Amino acid sequence: MDAEPGEDHQAAALDPTAHGTLHWAPRHHGGLRDRMGLIAEWIARTGPRLFVSDVSVEVAVLARLMGTPVVVAAMRGDRFDRAHRLGYDLADALLAPWPRTAPVSGWSKSWLAKTVHTGAFSRYDDRPRPHPDRPAPTREVVVLVGAGGAGIHVEDLLQAREATPGWSWRCLGNSADGWVQDPWPLLCRADVVVTHAGQNAIAECAAARTPAIVIPQERPHDEQRATAHALESAGLATVRPSWPPPGEWADLLNRAAKRDGGRWTAWSPGDGAQRAARMLDQMSATIPEEWQVACASQ
Repeated sequence: MDAEPGEDHQAAALDPTAHGTLHWAPRHHGGLRDRMGLIAEWIARTGPRLFVSDVSVEVAVLARLMGTPVVVAAMRGDRFDRAHRLGYDLADALLAPWPRTAPVSGWSKSWLAKTVHTGAFSRYDDRPRPHPDRPAPTREVVVLVGAGGAGIHVEDLLQAREATPGWSWRCLGNSADGWVQDPWPLLCRADVVVTHAGQNAIAECAAARTPAIVIPQERPHDEQRATAHALESAGLATVRPSWPPPGEWADLLNRAAKRDGGRWTAWSPGDGAQRAARMLDQMSATIPEEWQVACASQ
């Protein structure tokens, strides 16, 4: 991290947004200066043919100011603030881990022209589904919380369990059920997965081809709500804006379980990572005039 304990609060008084043009560039911030210096030194020393920026507009700008072509990892939600527009405008290409059939509303033609839609990719892509040892005595629902676990309370889970006697519940993540190192077998065995709308969580549900109930959590720029809306519009998941009351769970699970999990292939083709790698290889090996053609062919 750039900031030592207490420095974030101090930086708030040092114009961290550079008059609204950036997200995090406070004046005279030692941590920021050191990080940018390390990146600049690496670019100067190695001369990369291509630079991929995940979420940092400032790093993307730094690389491009040093003459290095930049690919920016696109994100859903409202990315029309000045800083995001700067990052997306200067990018030579945008990498979108969702299908072309689920576009982001309001994107300009110039952004779309340089976007490569890879579809989602997961650590579980191409991993074989395990064969169950025996049929489960009850239908199973897995709640995918993650390390943070924000937005779901233990009392909510207990009430949902009590209201659905025909279902066996298991909560994965930072919860009373404990952390599971490898959730893949449980995701595949589940009849329904209940999850937030984080990009990785959705990708793992999609890789498992398991019907999902998606409950978006609050995130900057409404990223999860935008993802949930895209999934609902495409008919890929059952979406609720917030945790349902206990009386709705039985019907909700029954209806979600009837959804064809095979429809997830529209969101997660299984080779999204390979598509992204091919795009980066092609861009790093071609001249700039050819890049837009390469993007349009994806």
